[in-house]
Amino acid sequence: MIWNPKAECMDEEKRKKIQLKRLQNTVKRAYENVPYYHKKFNELGIEPEDIESLEDIKRLPFTTKQDLREAYPFGMFAVPDDDIIEVHTSSGTTGKPTVSGYTQADIDLWSEVMARALTMAGATKKDRIQNCYGYGLFTGGLGIHYGAQRIGATVIPISAGNTKRQIEIMQDFETTILTCTPSYALYLAEVLQKENVEIDNLKLKAGVFGAEMWTEEMRDAIEERLGLVALNIYGLTEIIGPGVAMECHEKNGLHIFEDHFYPEIINPETLENLPPGKKGELVLTTLTREAMPIIRFRTRDITTLRKGKCPCGRTLIRMDRITGRSDDMLKIRGVIVFPSQIEEALLKIDGLEPHYQIVVTRPKYLDELEVQVEASPALFSDEVKHVEEAKKMIEEHLQREIGLRVNVTLVEPESLPRSEGKAIRVIDKRKF
Repeated sequence: MIWNPKAECMDEEKRKKIQLKRLQNTVKRAYENVPYYHKKFNELGIEPEDIESLEDIKRLPFTTKQDLREAYPFGMFAVPDDDIIEVHTSSGTTGKPTVSGYTQADIDLWSEVMARALTMAGATKKDRIQNCYGYGLFTGGLGIHYGAQRIGATVIPISAGNTKRQIEIMQDFETTILTCTPSYALYLAEVLQKENVEIDNLKLKAGVFGAEMWTEEMRDAIEERLGLVALNIYGLTEIIGPGVAMECHEKNGLHIFEDHFYPEIINPETLENLPPGKKGELVLTTLTREAMPIIRFRTRDITTLRKGKCPCGRTLIRMDRITGRSDDMLKIRGVIVFPSQIEEALLKIDGLEPHYQIVVTRPKYLDELEVQVEASPALFSDEVKHVEEAKKMIEEHLQREIGLRVNVTLVEPESLPRSEGKAIRVIDKRKF
């Protein structure tokens, strides 16, 4: 089922014409109404009329998270304050938060793209969507909420936390679609097992999981433990929130709603554009945002774009699962490592729980990488000799997979912190 076949299955050449017209309108509005862009364009000697083709987007300046922070709180808005009906912010954990403002037209747009996304998960008017994303300044909860309402599905706005209550609601209300972070989905599965709830007695059919990086191995674990189809959703507060891209049941990439968000892939070091099929940093431009047009936002997310019609019938460009970030990758003794690589390697090993933490230190002159991972109850209760053998085996396996020596610490089941939001996977104790 496709929510908007006209937009999602459009001929590529027709879509390009729409994208160009919308890009030209966005550039003009940004130049005329946002001081940041007016100044940037003037510095580069660019006027809105210079954008005559989609290729000309390369002439436009990039926008970074730091640029948005410096405009805090409302410096990037392109409409009068009276037209703003809602605001959201990023977490602000690494500085001032970035602020995203919405007009009524923006909320309608958000509802539309989220309706497309939830429909990819199989949502209809008959479904009950248990929304465990946080409500409030975080965009996750309300983004899902608006899309579910647009479809006409029943929303259970339970937000994050209170896990036993979540499970009770899941059973009593006969939830069919679960929305949360993948790490919280695994925690729910863990508590379900403790409470002796059989997944066969639940009505779950699909899960919409995002807001953090996760691997195919983690998908397999979620699907097995919750008895549903686990699908990946992607979005950013700076662009609109969740609903920029979504995976369909074919699981062959996330469809970007490119009639509203124009994607590029660049080399994060040279800033040169890369063709489809090449891995690099995702850059996004909003084409229809009213309150806050964003031009060439550097997401820092590493992925690949792929063209071609999907077996589901959609012609939208697809992006691969995010494998890391250009700004949070770990460089250990000259080797670049992404946390997702470690997760993927760990989840290939039997006897380990899908809960881990990476600790980076520099005791003297060399970086040390420790991976703390929960052993299964059976493995942890085994003889010390067997536990040590397992530890050595895991260390050797990780070294083969990522090309780096790793110190593994096997910890007791349920001893690592659980998260109801984004899981904290990396603790970097180095002082630079």
